[in-house]
Formats: sequence, structure tokens, C-alpha cells
Amino acid sequence: MILNGTIIKGIGGFYYVEAAGEIYECKARGAFRKAKITPLVGDSVEILVDNNGKNSIETIGERRNYFNRPPISNVDNLVIVASTCDPKPNALIIDRLTAVACYKEVQPVIVFTKEDMNTAKEFMDIYESTGIPCFSVSNRTGEGVDEIKKFIDGSISVFTGNSGVGKSSLINCICPEFSLETGEISQKLGRGRHTTRHVELFKVNDGYIADTPGFSSLDFETNDIIMKDELAYCFPEFRDYLGDCKFASSCAHVNDKGCKVLEALNEGKINKSRHESYVALYNEVKDIKEWQL
Repeated sequence: MILNGTIIKGIGGFYYVEAAGEIYECKARGAFRKAKITPLVGDSVEILVDNNGKNSIETIGERRNYFNRPPISNVDNLVIVASTCDPKPNALIIDRLTAVACYKEVQPVIVFTKEDMNTAKEFMDIYESTGIPCFSVSNRTGEGVDEIKKFIDGSISVFTGNSGVGKSSLINCICPEFSLETGEISQKLGRGRHTTRHVELFKVNDGYIADTPGFSSLDFETNDIIMKDELAYCFPEFRDYLGDCKFASSCAHVNDKGCKVLEALNEGKINKSRHESYVALYNEVKDIKEWQL
């Protein structure tokens, strides 16, 4: 019997595929190994279900996108979780992640937690002007959680955030059926001290959530370097001004004469914090040549 499904976990050479309301343990066909193709969590696949339980992945659908670390494909939303306090948001980390998401054609989503302890207005004002969806929540009271649930329903959403921002607690609020303590979530997701680190998708309504090891340290090096000529397009609020600069073909949008991005910055149409992050990221990659990759 042939079924279409989604890989929700891969560990030890076995892949677990959700298809037709069931989860099937599968091995990948040898042809994939010969072609040096590794199935990824998130892949849409066609599986052959064997009566003896020796199920196999027959085909892998075309990927819309994928990340190298953590290994996952077909991501719809990258949910970047930051807290309003303890710790305060790090704009450069947030902006690096939004840039990587845009580069991968994934929707960045920013969630500020601990609204009950400190207002998120200062941070929301920065990002709402970019067109990036932003939410403010309290994991303690549940305020704002329903809005996030509606936004991510029917999609594959990856959650990322540094330690202490309330990422696991937020996932617990979104998925109360798991009834997991923060530490238990870590173990279930392969983060326990004596467990294997792996990516896993969890079914939530009509979509999936992935809380993945490694995403808090995601950077250009692990997920394709964004070259300097492409970086500005990964800042959505810059796009209306790109191509209109006086020296359009060579403008770096850093301190160039006749730059429309800088003009918009000076007019308050682009947030200063966002441009500072752009300059920091640009300086990281400005001297890298394509042949070096």
C-alpha cells in the first residue's frame, strides 16, 4: 500500500512518517544513500507500507526550503521568542534570525514573552514597522497565546529562542495537551542529558510545531551565508527603496551617498536599531567572495 505523509522524526536510521492518521516507522530506500540524499524532518514523502512492518520511503517531494542545522525542511514560520525582561531582547540576534528566515523564504514571526512583567510596546514598535508579524504574550496568564495559535495553525512552525525567554513555556501554553513541565519538554525533544538530540514535529490542530536543538545558535555559517548583495533584501522594510539609490549597482546602504535606504532611515521610515543590525551583519560578510564558498 502506498501512502503520502510527512516525516515527523528521524533517529538511528529510522524515519517516522505520519500518514493517513497513523505513524509508520520506515527505512529510506538504498537509492537515496547512493544519491547522497538524506530524508529530513518536514519532508513530504511517499511510503510503501509492508505487511511485515518493513515500511520504506519511496519518494521525497520537492522541498520549498530547508535548514542545515537543525536539519528540517518545508518550514512555514520561524517563531523567534524573546522576553521583555530577564533577559532583555538582543536586537542583533533577533534581526539575524529574521534575515535568515527571509533568505530561506520562511515567514519570520516575533513573540515577546513576559508581558505581565514588562510591557513589550518599545520592542513591538520597532518590528511592527517592518511588516514582520509580532505578538506579545504572558505565559503566566495566557494573554495573547490564542492569537499565535491561530496564526500558526495549518503550518510547520519552528520555535527558537535563547535560554530563559520562556520558549518551552510558550509551547506548553499553545499545546496544553502535552501537559509537560519545561524540563520534561526538553527531554521529550531530545535535550535530556542522556538522550539523543534530534528534531521532532508535534501535531497541533492542523499543523506542526518543532522545538529544535540548535536553533538558538543559528547563524550564517550553518545555514548558508547571505552574501552582501543579497542581505538588504532580507530586511523587508528596505525593499521599497532598493534599486533607487544614486549608485544602485554598488550601494551598500551603510554610509553611501545618494542611498535611499539611508534617506528613509533619516526620515524615520526605517528604525535605527534595524539598520544598525544590518550594518553589523553586512560587515560580517562584506569581504567574503563566492569562490571562497
